[in-house]
Amino acid sequence: MRCSRFALILVCAALLAGPAAAQQPATRLPDDALPADLDRVLRDYEQAWRTGDAKALAALFTEDGFVLQSAHAPVRGRAAIEAAYAGQGSSPLRLRALAHAVEGNTGYIIGAYTYGSNVGDTGKFTLTLQRVGDGPWKIFSDMDNTSAPPRAK
Repeated sequence: MRCSRFALILVCAALLAGPAAAQQPATRLPDDALPADLDRVLRDYEQAWRTGDAKALAALFTEDGFVLQSAHAPVRGRAAIEAAYAGQGSSPLRLRALAHAVEGNTGYIIGAYTYGSNVGDTGKFTLTLQRVGDGPWKIFSDMDNTSAPPRAK
């Protein structure tokens, strides 16, 4: 019986600590050093975003690429990506890599982002990349979401 009470106390303590623990700020993951050809994808994205150049952003994608943004329907194809990015951007965007890998002509970058003078990451992303021959890496899919907690309804 004593063991059962102790187990019950542990379960209750874990349940009570759970929400509080979930609200603690996450530890910042370290940057991952990218090879120059992958880093170019991030820097070109930042530059096109900063200037609000939807055409340049879309050009970073494959012809049949995807954009998967929070609270938006999926977008597919370079023309649709350009239309989706029209009117967005024109603020300082900083992208940093957390992990990456390449196998043949396919790769990925997992990262975090922030805008302007914000301290710390405001969101995270995954880029799936493709390369045709010896050409530059292109984004096949870009999925991002904010790190902000959901709004109460």
